[in-house]
Amino acid sequence: MKQRRARGAEESLATIVLGFESIIAFLGGLVVYGLKALPASIPPWWGIVTGAVVALLMIATTRVTRYRWGIVLGWALQLVVLLGAFLVPALAIVAVVFGVMYGYATIKGAALDRRNARLAADHPE
Repeated sequence: MKQRRARGAEESLATIVLGFESIIAFLGGLVVYGLKALPASIPPWWGIVTGAVVALLMIATTRVTRYRWGIVLGWALQLVVLLGAFLVPALAIVAVVFGVMYGYATIKGAALDRRNARLAADHPE
């Protein structure tokens, strides 16, 4: 039986935040649709499409958070959610809350990973 790859705290925490945020991104798309918050030249159903695409990108990003570029992609998706606040100002609150959680997950998770690596090097068992 194949042994599972060890995951660090940064990867695990970033994955959790992005996974939960994907649900909120989809619901945000429904809000944009329901409020018809897009410009008049764009059909409202594009709100649902955009929310679904952002949610799927967040879910896909959870698979690559082991790489530095995956973490950066997660930050880019945080920016996309923040840009949604131009359409629905309440999305700014969502962006700030999840941005802070993602920041904490990546910064504190990386610090925990460095600490664990240092401890493993000091006490190889």
